Amino acid sequence: MKQLNVRLDDEVAVGLEQRAAAAGMTLPEYARRILTEDADEQRARFLTAAAHFSQDWGPAFEAAFGPYPVREKDGRSVA
Repeated sequence: MKQLNVRLDDEVAVGLEQRAAAAGMTLPEYARRILTEDADEQRARFLTAAAHFSQDWGPAFEAAFGPYPVREKDGRSVA
């Protein structure tokens, strides 16, 4: 597990400590939750964008480069 040290303005720290306390958490627990949720949201947005890109542009790539190779269970390419 990685450790992150962050400097905060006193005003920001107090506000975050209040939010953490209201959520029944310590500041480090609260910060971990907020950062984890943000990272998960970014991942979800990336995967959604990638799916749209593949759907919209997949046929053009296949026409230009051929179909994506399908692999058998033993790892052999079937395409």
